[in-house]
Amino acid sequence: MEADRRVKHVVMFSGGVTSWEVGRRVVEKHGTESTVLLFADTQIEDEDTYRFVAEASADLGLEPTIVADGRDPWQIFRDVKFLGNSRIDPCSRILKRELLRRWLEHNATPARCVSYLGFDWTEPHRHERAIPFWAPWPVASPLLERPYVDKADLFDALRARGVEPPRLYADGFEHNNCGGFCIKAGQAQFERLLRTNRDRYLEHEAKELDLRAFLEKDVAIMRDRGDDDSRPLTMQEFRERIEVPGQEALFDTTDWGSCSCFDAGDE
Repeated sequence: MEADRRVKHVVMFSGGVTSWEVGRRVVEKHGTESTVLLFADTQIEDEDTYRFVAEASADLGLEPTIVADGRDPWQIFRDVKFLGNSRIDPCSRILKRELLRRWLEHNATPARCVSYLGFDWTEPHRHERAIPFWAPWPVASPLLERPYVDKADLFDALRARGVEPPRLYADGFEHNNCGGFCIKAGQAQFERLLRTNRDRYLEHEAKELDLRAFLEKDVAIMRDRGDDDSRPLTMQEFRERIEVPGQEALFDTTDWGSCSCFDAGDE
């Protein structure tokens, strides 16, 4: 089929700087005509992410291909009657992995398509976990190969090309996903979200409380892990705890959680 010959190199473009670098390397090697930048919109991305997706794609000479389910993570949690957590992520499964895979099924064949992921040289384990999920489509992670780069290198490279990196990085977030919110985030990331965008934090806090009432269960995204026990820790309780004067630092400053939207490693 003509479409199969045309669409050969599909970059899973998360909206972050590493996936931009993957796109740059793929375009450099294969050209723009056979490259697709595929972006899954979760409907809760930071506003600046859309600016970056447009500018970074234009820098590579491409228009982004944007797919969306139409629901956001909180609507997914309500529909599946389950609040996602660090181990089980119905939001990224439905709004990213399954949606992107469906695009591949409708627009390419495994024999004529390679999917590219943004895992870097520190994440070969994530690449290995991704292989069985994306099969029979072959996957590649160019940043596992030389030249090795880190995010600081990519920030400089983008600015040299006239593209400002997404603002969430400047706010101290490791990833430019879901507006700084993530069910797999740890206490350090939630504290960062509260400090840099309190209104957004409060919006998610209210949605968590609403879902708890809907499910009639004592569930929460975070866990309060004591010496002998672990229990749900709501965003409201976490906020009220650290907003008490003198208690601002009473959270796990090393707990940033992890992002595994594309490798399906926790399902």
